[in-house]
Amino acid sequence: MACPREEREQAERSFIGPRGVLSAASAGRALPEPPCRIRTCFQRDIDRITHSKSFRRLKHKTQVFLQPEGDHYRTRLTHTLEVSRLARTVARALKLNEDLAEAIALGHDLGHTPFGHAGERALNSIYPGGFKHYEQSLRVVDILERDGRGLNLCYETRMGILHHTHGAPDDTLEAVAVRLCDRIAYINHDLDDSIRAGILTEEEVPALIRERCGRRNSERINAILTDLIENSAGQDTLRMSPGMQEVFDFFHSFMYADVYTNPRAKSEEGKVEGILGGLYGHYVQNPDKLPEDLRPVIENEGVERAVVDYISGMTDGYAMEKYGELFIPFAWTVK
Repeated sequence: MACPREEREQAERSFIGPRGVLSAASAGRALPEPPCRIRTCFQRDIDRITHSKSFRRLKHKTQVFLQPEGDHYRTRLTHTLEVSRLARTVARALKLNEDLAEAIALGHDLGHTPFGHAGERALNSIYPGGFKHYEQSLRVVDILERDGRGLNLCYETRMGILHHTHGAPDDTLEAVAVRLCDRIAYINHDLDDSIRAGILTEEEVPALIRERCGRRNSERINAILTDLIENSAGQDTLRMSPGMQEVFDFFHSFMYADVYTNPRAKSEEGKVEGILGGLYGHYVQNPDKLPEDLRPVIENEGVERAVVDYISGMTDGYAMEKYGELFIPFAWTVK
């Protein structure tokens, strides 16, 4: 039987252009492994991420709204899936490696805290070493998953995850595609969610966005993505047209001014630092209460680092449950 991986690697040479990363040309893994007969190295990365515990926990982590009531608000998991689909669309249209783009997208937010960016800000102020979710995402796949063995992902996947927020000079175009699609996804779906939540009405969306991109979520994403693809074809980098970039920058600024800092949307965020700060102080003083798989982190990097790893991996509900167990007295009755 022919080796499906080798057939796929050969096929990639015909449909991945010179700007894309061939699976066979990957810089490889930190710990070398025999190749899979069925899957390319980037396909294996996709499977390792989607089968990880950290990936499953994303379904119970906040995107923007803390503990929203209703089934249709985005979570960190649905955001990740949306970014993955957009990145694959861009990669396919521009003859890049779809599998690498998908692997980066699926792993890019594995290090996100409970309570979204409010949780990230809280841990960054509490932990002396500082906290950035993109650095934690790399830490998750390199160290914390598989009971401390990590996922041993390919170099290109790991660097795409690490640089998905700010980028780096040596980024692959697949990594650039994920970074742009991350931004395209979150400003659009966060606007959609804010309208659903009553934070904004459709009429309050600025005319520039409605006229240039559309009124509906699907129309806006299609307009921005089409512009990005058409203006990146045959180029050494990915870029929107000057006109669309102007609208996109305005859209981004509008979301920060009218949604991400809106008092109604953020009314509960002041409690986040108290919850995470309380948990941090408790576990630093009681490291024996940490999970057993964090013992190597305690021994090699200290208790504070292990506590941050534990708290940042919590879901919103689990963080509140643990806080309640530790600091809120239970009712009791006399029999």
